[in-house]
Parts: sequence; C-alpha cells; structure tokens
Amino acid sequence: MSDYSEEERRVLAYLAESVSRGERYFRSKNIAERLDLSAKQVGQLLPRLGEKSDDIDVEKWGRARSTTWRVTPEPEG
Repeated sequence: MSDYSEEERRVLAYLAESVSRGERYFRSKNIAERLDLSAKQVGQLLPRLGEKSDDIDVEKWGRARSTTWRVTPEPEG
C-alpha cells in the first residue's frame, strides 16, 4: 500500500471494511463525513482507487443530487 496517499489509504480501508460487511453502494458525501474529507476529494479518489486497487472494483453507478458509487470485491483468481 505504499503507492497510496494517506487519503487513498483511509478511503480504501473504509471501503474494504464496508464491503466485507456486505455494503455495496456509497455516496461521496457519506464517506467524506465519516473520514473528515470533502465530498469532492472522495469523488476524485474513488475512480483512481478503482484502477489502482486489486481488492475492490469501483463503478460510477448513478447521479442524483450526489453520485452513487457501486463498490464490489474484485474476484479472486
């Protein structure tokens, strides 16, 4: 995880824990509130984490007042 910034590590850890509990859909603003970041920061980090991480897959899922992100574990193999 040395290739990750501090913010990326925090978001990735939060997502990995949440996904392991069965959560799949997230809003940037909710992640931001829990991690003391801005929704804009989280929205910029999520696509990068989806590309960098071998553990999770991040997909922009919907856009209403705020973007919803679908996060799933990467299939092993």
